[in-house]
Amino acid sequence: MVRSDLLRRAVLLVGMAAGQMAWASDLVLWYDTPANPKKCMAEALPIGNGRLGGMVFGSPATERVMFNEDSLWTGDENPTGDYGKMGKYQTFGNVLINLPAHVRATGLRRDLDIGDAIAHVTYQSDGVNFTREYFASQPDQVLVIRMLADKPGSYTGSIELTDAHSAMVAADGDRLQAAGALSNGMKYESQVKVINDGGTVQITGSKVEFANCNSLTILLSAGTDYVMDSATKYKGQDPHQRVTDVITQASGKPYDDLKAAHQKDFKKYFDRVALDLGQSSAQKKLLTTEQRRVEMAKGDDPELQELLFQYGRYLLISCSRPGGLPANLQGLWNDSNTPDWASDYHTNINIEMNYWPAEVTNLSECHTPLFDLIQSQLDPWRKATAVERKFKTANGKTRGWAVRTSHNITGGLGWKWDNTANAWYCQHLWEHYAFTGDKKYLMEVAYPIMKEICEFWEDHLKALPDGTLVVPRAWSPEHGPDEDGVSYSQQIVWDLFSNYAEAARVLGVDADYATKVAGMRDKLLAPKIGKWGQLQEWMVDRDDPKDQHRHTSHLFGVYPGKQISIAKTPELAAAAKVSLSARGDTGDSRRQWVWAWRTALWARFHDGDAAYRMILGLLQHNTLPNLIGNHPPQQWDGNFGITAGIAEMLLQSHEGQLTLLPALPAKWPRGSVKGLRARGGVEVDMAWNQGKLTSATLRSTLGGACRAQAGVPVVVTLNGKPVEVIRPADGVLEWSTNKGDVFTLTPGGK
Repeated sequence: MVRSDLLRRAVLLVGMAAGQMAWASDLVLWYDTPANPKKCMAEALPIGNGRLGGMVFGSPATERVMFNEDSLWTGDENPTGDYGKMGKYQTFGNVLINLPAHVRATGLRRDLDIGDAIAHVTYQSDGVNFTREYFASQPDQVLVIRMLADKPGSYTGSIELTDAHSAMVAADGDRLQAAGALSNGMKYESQVKVINDGGTVQITGSKVEFANCNSLTILLSAGTDYVMDSATKYKGQDPHQRVTDVITQASGKPYDDLKAAHQKDFKKYFDRVALDLGQSSAQKKLLTTEQRRVEMAKGDDPELQELLFQYGRYLLISCSRPGGLPANLQGLWNDSNTPDWASDYHTNINIEMNYWPAEVTNLSECHTPLFDLIQSQLDPWRKATAVERKFKTANGKTRGWAVRTSHNITGGLGWKWDNTANAWYCQHLWEHYAFTGDKKYLMEVAYPIMKEICEFWEDHLKALPDGTLVVPRAWSPEHGPDEDGVSYSQQIVWDLFSNYAEAARVLGVDADYATKVAGMRDKLLAPKIGKWGQLQEWMVDRDDPKDQHRHTSHLFGVYPGKQISIAKTPELAAAAKVSLSARGDTGDSRRQWVWAWRTALWARFHDGDAAYRMILGLLQHNTLPNLIGNHPPQQWDGNFGITAGIAEMLLQSHEGQLTLLPALPAKWPRGSVKGLRARGGVEVDMAWNQGKLTSATLRSTLGGACRAQAGVPVVVTLNGKPVEVIRPADGVLEWSTNKGDVFTLTPGGK
């Protein structure tokens, strides 16, 4: 096995020496220098299994892999919202590989293949070709580094484990171990084991030293005693035995088996969606990823845009898996113990944007960590809400809960109440049902929380003299003072009430209360059009047409909400478009998540060329060499958001209707996409040419009525046989489906 593996790698290395095109792929980030040791988050390449993550630097002589685990947090439950006591997400440590003889290495290439979720480093030193592979396995719960050479006995050096909190590193049998506790009492541990083929390996003090080895496999595992349960104060068992068992079990498997299991697991998610936006030039493909990003200003590079789209999916799969914690502000891969904004969960756009691509790009399972975290925080959030003066009702009791703009994983709250963030969280709970049709989940998970938040707003909405209901003392993030009736909060509560009424109807429960909630929705202060034709951000018409603030919170009702659309509320949509145009794309608007949100907004306006400009803006102005979004500082939400925005350009599904290619830009004249998901449980494949749909396949996973707008006359067939459809005056097709039906739409007809 080892010899065949070495031979296969040697062939690849010879091909690489003949030209970089031997490794060309649409789904690879690659570079010809190591990552700068001082620029981890800007240049190193991320790998992850949902819980455990690593950043690969790629230095031949002094390799560093920074590793994290998603639950390593300081702080605790914090009812009073003292930001300093909320704690911070922490970095865990490093694996260091020292190869002194490789300081004169040449021909370096480091890359990340996001289609396989494997990073590579290759180079030559003293006539020997060296290669490394790195991945984080979900099935085996280990981070794996494989080191190979095409000449036996070529590896001599040492491996170190370092701990970011100064825990002592020591030998524990055949492995290195670091264990400690954070200031909040959280216990943590990491272990490294080195497996060699040929040569010798021994542990000396806090190092693993090896000599004359043919190949090496390094296994890392890490964990904490955190459990997602407020009843236990989020404390579980000491992680030592669990981490030990993980390493022991993984070390008993051949490397090829570890790799195959990892790839099979990852591809189960990633391969659901494929995107083709056209071919980039051969010259572009010879450039490194960073060179291509810089060159975007000079010409088109559709394959780089495909890579950006799939990168968001790769990152979500890599940092948000069932049973783990959700993606936070600066990601599983945070490299600091004092990260900006605590690397927390920011509720006024950021964590929500992290999950915008989950349903539409066929990663529904990756959405569930967010729901699990919400459920685990309910008791401390209720307590924090109950002691807050502004949430006390006349009878002294408080139903439901609110949440601040920032929170941790143990009930702790930080900066500033964002009153309607509770309802925004409920939108995600509803959207998971809207795409999956999972009634058991709706009844047991989403519905109780949605109802509780409806009760909260029933208690706290303020009636104006004419009976209009407004959210009192609300905030338009992060713009302006707290006051009554801000559009952001009004639109979010409208969304909550609408979704709750539909959820009650679907489940056949609480009909009287659902009617009451729908009545409150209809009394909410509606979006207003201001004096210069804009959608007002506040109840009072005081918007400044020269204001280019980064947030467009008052456009929630356009995206991700559904209150405003060009089909059902054209005047409001036109006003929202005026507001979006006025915000511009310079100055304060140049933030990575801003480009992403505005991509989706322009897509909802069916303006593909404007949405395309936002994609270019992100790549040119707010993307780092490793394609991570730069706020600045680095954040990950823009990567997730741009993936959702591109999906929204290609497929929209609202109010029971699918719209195919609603915002196709001129720069994508031909292409195809496979596996996008629509509300109502429909999976969609499409191809287009000269900006027009050429084919579409719709797979119904739930059955029921289907309505679709194709943009061109089409013939609908089921298993090759024509299907009778109703075609209303607006050109929308309607037909009924059964679960498992596969329909094709091809141009033709009248």
